[in-house]
Amino acid sequence: MSSTTREVRGGGGATTMLKAALPVVPGLNQLPGIKKAGGDLPELTLRRTGVRVERGEVERYAAVCGFPNRETAPLPYLHMLAFPLHMALMTDPSFPYPAIGTVHLENAITQHRPISIGEEVDLSLTPDNLRTSTKGRAFDMVMTASVGDEVVWESTSTYLRVGKGDKENGDPGTAFSAVEAHAPLWRLPEDLGRRYGAVSGDRNPIHLRPLTAKAFGFPRHIAHGMWSKARCIAALETRLPDAVRVEVGFKKPIFLPGSVQFGTRRSEAGWDFTLVNPKSDAPHLMGRTTSL
Repeated sequence: MSSTTREVRGGGGATTMLKAALPVVPGLNQLPGIKKAGGDLPELTLRRTGVRVERGEVERYAAVCGFPNRETAPLPYLHMLAFPLHMALMTDPSFPYPAIGTVHLENAITQHRPISIGEEVDLSLTPDNLRTSTKGRAFDMVMTASVGDEVVWESTSTYLRVGKGDKENGDPGTAFSAVEAHAPLWRLPEDLGRRYGAVSGDRNPIHLRPLTAKAFGFPRHIAHGMWSKARCIAALETRLPDAVRVEVGFKKPIFLPGSVQFGTRRSEAGWDFTLVNPKSDAPHLMGRTTSL
């Protein structure tokens, strides 16, 4: 099968979220064009070109995630610009797994240099590395951001579709070092998921309200994993070089409202860090930074 590249115009919005929900609706999920039957990843690359890094949008994102306003975008900001590509790919008829119910296991971002307010970036997304794990099927979404011919930013998001696994295959997760949490508590408001969803476009119902989260098996709504990564990077930002790789594994969900505790430890390559439940010390997120 030959590889296909396709341009995506505009963002996601309510229509895309509806398309994401249909494959998990009984009855409708058996219709042609909606049914997700599993199988191989498509040989498909989606692109957005000439996407401007707008000051107003960056400042809204920074306010929700704890970054100061600067003349450059926060390190994880381009993930938000790439989100429409993630949704377009996972709702494409050729994509074998539903978006809703697929678990975001890990995210690794490599920033080669900061991206300035007003710059225009070209974004491309390709699915890759489908594999069987003990818990189901894992795959990667590989994102590249370029300014002209210069690659400035890269990201790999690893997802898991829970299902029939293979005990002989290992867990797809990366091993991170344990770090003791020591910072003051971060108290997260009930509307955090709605606020982050408004700036990121990720309005997955598990993040919005208790009622919509319960429909998908959660006792109440949970914070976005990429918000928790962004908030940790904001706490570390002044200690990070311009060229850096930040990897995280998402562990236990953060229920809203709630409190979390952050911790860091210097390493040879950069920093190890964690975000934990202050009552049980169970990790919500574990990560590390590597200077390039």
